[in-house]
Amino acid sequence: MKMLSMVVLCFAVLTASLFAGAAFGAEEISINGSTTILPFAQSTAEAFMKINPSTRISVSGGGSGNGAKALIDGVTSIAAMSREMKSEEADAAKANGRNPVKHIVAVDCIVPVVHPSNPVKDLTTGQLRDIYSGKITNWKEVGGPDKKIAVIGRDTSSGTYEVWNEKIMKGEQVTPRALIVASSGALVQAVAGNTLAIGYDSLGYVNEKLIKALSIEGVQGTPDTARSGKIVTSRNLFMYTNGNPGGDIKKYLDFLVSDDGQRYVAREGFVTLK
Repeated sequence: MKMLSMVVLCFAVLTASLFAGAAFGAEEISINGSTTILPFAQSTAEAFMKINPSTRISVSGGGSGNGAKALIDGVTSIAAMSREMKSEEADAAKANGRNPVKHIVAVDCIVPVVHPSNPVKDLTTGQLRDIYSGKITNWKEVGGPDKKIAVIGRDTSSGTYEVWNEKIMKGEQVTPRALIVASSGALVQAVAGNTLAIGYDSLGYVNEKLIKALSIEGVQGTPDTARSGKIVTSRNLFMYTNGNPGGDIKKYLDFLVSDDGQRYVAREGFVTLK
């Protein structure tokens, strides 16, 4: 009886050790940053884990700036960014013993968005700048109703804000009247809930039932105009790693830019590399 108990105990310990070893050997990957990239980062991570069950990937938003900081501080494997890393961020990373390496994972363009009931269809870059700086305050000045414009923008940690500031605002300050939201999804909800609102968001977040995308200078935001750069707000979407990646981080990034991975990018409404 004692011998049987000892055999059972040894088997239980061995089994527990094997499971612990499997868990211990699992690679943990964290992705932190851009809320623009969040939808296809999540879907590709889930798809990758299905074919690589020993790998665990966690995905969180917070903005491109927060993603860069997390990589600088060494608390994330991958920084998801909807803009390029700034020189001061790269310098801070190097000062912290890290070497940010850029990977282009998708293409995008930022589009002005309004409530579907708004009759305005197109705005120039000058009109957009004047609306966001507070020089134009009424929709009638740009072909809309005689109503005040409700300006909605993004916070400064957002890569979408950075690109909009560079390509549309040209450094001009946003009106203090603007409502500032913290994520792409929050901007969609804010514009969808206000018939007089204007915002700007990634092409991948345009839901025609909720918001209407405007053209800029007569150019619609489409996969073709984003890839060609014909629309002024076109941009690449990035993931940054500390040095050239290896192991499961490399496998995940290779999957993301593969034909299979890019199908998830397209399914989420974003623009594929090819």
